[in-house]
Amino acid sequence: MQVDVSGIPQRVTPDETPIIEAVGVVRTFGKGSAAVHALRGANLRISPGRLVALKGRSGSGKTTLLNMLGALDRPTDGAIYFKGNDITRWSDRQRNELRRTELGLIFQSFALVPYMSAYENVEFGLRIAGVPAARRKAYAEQALEFVGLKARMKHRPYEMSGGEQQRVAIARAISHRPSLLLADEPTAELDSKMGLQVMKVFKDLVQKEGMTIVLTTHDPAIMEIVDQVYALEDGHIVEEG
Repeated sequence: MQVDVSGIPQRVTPDETPIIEAVGVVRTFGKGSAAVHALRGANLRISPGRLVALKGRSGSGKTTLLNMLGALDRPTDGAIYFKGNDITRWSDRQRNELRRTELGLIFQSFALVPYMSAYENVEFGLRIAGVPAARRKAYAEQALEFVGLKARMKHRPYEMSGGEQQRVAIARAISHRPSLLLADEPTAELDSKMGLQVMKVFKDLVQKEGMTIVLTTHDPAIMEIVDQVYALEDGHIVEEG
């Protein structure tokens, strides 16, 4: 694939395939005079093994872009490439399989099942991902241990702090060992101390597991921790460092 990369934010060497790439992405909601242009030709290239933040004011298109990177939505125009493959051309079945096997998704709300224990929430996610029953127990326990919650895996969400619940959500998202983790405002509902605990987990996932993480945030403290920051401005993406 030959693409004009002039003006595209990138930390990718010429011979390296980015794990995720947005090329000329446009996303328009509605039609005619009522149309809302969330993205206007956004370009983004992210190397494997990076912790990346997307920032921008509310309504700037951060969540819209994240949804397209996660194969939850399709661009009005342009393309999303995952490991060099144009996933915008894939069928719904192929995109569902990509999410089940290669991607981990974390949302602002923890989205845990209230009356399931931490272990059951993670194991349930593995069922959905199609992980064989023989592996689910080990995978769930390993994920909870990684986020520091193996000792509390029998506790239900209402018995845990907000930070612990978010770490359960992270454990669920990483339990099937995805290569790319996408997180929408993962610390928005947490105080600064709990938010930093979550960010430590993210740093460990990148440094110890080689995972790539893209998150959206408004928090200046988080922007000091990540490897790269991209700002969404007027439907375009600008690298800040």
